[in-house]
Amino acid sequence: MQDWPREQCDMNKVMLIGNVGNDPEVRYLEGNSKVATFRIATNEQFLDKDGKLKEITLWHTVTVWRKMADMVEQLVRKGSQLYVEGRLRYRTWTDRSGTERTLAEIAGDSIEILDRKTAMQAAGHTKPETAVRAEQKAEKKKSGPHIEEVDDGIPF
Repeated sequence: MQDWPREQCDMNKVMLIGNVGNDPEVRYLEGNSKVATFRIATNEQFLDKDGKLKEITLWHTVTVWRKMADMVEQLVRKGSQLYVEGRLRYRTWTDRSGTERTLAEIAGDSIEILDRKTAMQAAGHTKPETAVRAEQKAEKKKSGPHIEEVDDGIPF
């Protein structure tokens, strides 16, 4: 491991596992760049001072660009469970009423689909894995026993 000067050791990394709240919003910007934005919910559970279990849901805005936006547009839907890695960013703008607004968002660097159904679609399967396996077994039974031809050097 290389020794780095302390002032160069900054890190901005966010890792989330949660469920998508709505279908992603996909837009095209100047230069035909595609951007997809979606919200992901994470839950925290804790015991309050009375010993009662409490749950807090936090909502995070995730933005992805280009090829990752293509993947999100095709595969991610409301309810999809995702693992998202990215960087925390802040955007500031002035709204129509003149009020300055700030939004914290995650600039997504990588996304992994965790729910089985969506992950199978990403792999090119449209049916549940058990149905695919059953079809493969049925095909083997239809074709009968498999007989290999062996070349033993005999000309007949």
